[in-house]
Amino acid sequence: MNRINPIQQFHKHIHHLNKQFLRGVKRKYPINPKKADELPVFQYSPSKDTYKRVFTWGNAQTGALGLKGLIDKEVLSLRYPKRMYVGERFEVLSAAAGFGFSIFAIYSETNVKLYGTGLNTDCQIGYHEVRNGHPLEVIFYPQPIHLPFRDPEHSKVLKVVAGRAHTLVLTEEGVFTMGNNSYGQCGRKIIENEDYLRSNFVNHIPDIDGSKICDIEAGQDHSLFLTEDGSVYSCGWGADGQTGLGHYNNTEELAKVRGDIENEKIVKLASRSDFVMAINEKGDAFGWGNTEYGQITLPNNDQQLSNPTHIAMLNPIGKIKSVASGGSFCLALNEKGEVYVWGYGLLGLGPVQLTKKPLKIPETLLGTNDFQPTCKVKDITCGLYHAAAVTNFGDLFTWGRNKDCCLGLGNEKDQHFPLKVSLGGHVTNVYCGIDHTIALCDPFI
Repeated sequence: MNRINPIQQFHKHIHHLNKQFLRGVKRKYPINPKKADELPVFQYSPSKDTYKRVFTWGNAQTGALGLKGLIDKEVLSLRYPKRMYVGERFEVLSAAAGFGFSIFAIYSETNVKLYGTGLNTDCQIGYHEVRNGHPLEVIFYPQPIHLPFRDPEHSKVLKVVAGRAHTLVLTEEGVFTMGNNSYGQCGRKIIENEDYLRSNFVNHIPDIDGSKICDIEAGQDHSLFLTEDGSVYSCGWGADGQTGLGHYNNTEELAKVRGDIENEKIVKLASRSDFVMAINEKGDAFGWGNTEYGQITLPNNDQQLSNPTHIAMLNPIGKIKSVASGGSFCLALNEKGEVYVWGYGLLGLGPVQLTKKPLKIPETLLGTNDFQPTCKVKDITCGLYHAAAVTNFGDLFTWGRNKDCCLGLGNEKDQHFPLKVSLGGHVTNVYCGIDHTIALCDPFI
């Protein structure tokens, strides 16, 4: 018996498929270009413009991803971005990725304007109990968080940020703080042996010395507040100088940060761990806190800096638009859309893991090419160990340590240079935690 040639067998298989699926089809050849106008036109209903698509990925064990099905299937980590239902039900305004928990700010005319999921060991996502007197330490899908608004119908949440175990919420009625206050990071008196797990107390900071708070930032265990006149206030853990108050003590009351920023109008703050960066309205950068990885080069080689200092080494890169401060590295974005990195870690520069001088990440690694010559980075952010950049084309690039697949690249490998994340929408905002990431996206149509 003659054996069938594999190539002949393949062609026979394709012929069989054509007969099966093209049965009854009259036209099997390309249409004449002159008759292109006769082709049917399909119209698709656009998505609601105001509704963001919410994607999460990374560590699934803490519940921070808000996907209950992952827990049921015993999924330890999510390698790819997965869409959350919270973006389908609500208009999500902002989000925050803490250490094992996530917070989502939504538009609502009730006092439920926040949803939280993940670790809740210190009531950082509000008080939730399975029955009276039995609070939940872990929540696996978003639950409502009640805030004591005076006028819930008209008040709006403007921003939410999260530290290791505390949360700050900026609203039109001021700032609400909740969670762990062991170092005074919630801006209230430290209570010895306070049981944070069973505490449903939400602290309210309406303003600072009569000045309206317009922005907030949360480091690991410290908090930063920016007022409309460009002044910065801080509280919390100060062992590395991260409060910027000229000492290394913990601070429970909000105090004004001075140093080189005292007479500057600050417009942006960034801190993920124990080093803080600030930008003034002229695009100059300042920093303070832990500098052991070369975040700021000091003449006396000190590793802690308790007074804000101008970062002169950034002057050559031009006007700075945005900054990000990780556990051991920093990023700066100038008005040209160029990204510079320095410090220690997987910086996005290939094998370079330590540099005390800002180095530019090539634009070609961040989306600029012959097909997209006008592609520029419009925003940057980072977690403790990984970083992210969003372009004006709505693309997201991530790099760094891939702890629990927090890069969203489909693998568990650390990434030495930026790679594009596959997402079902145009990325507008990204929030990096310690081992998970959140992205808000506009739909394609």
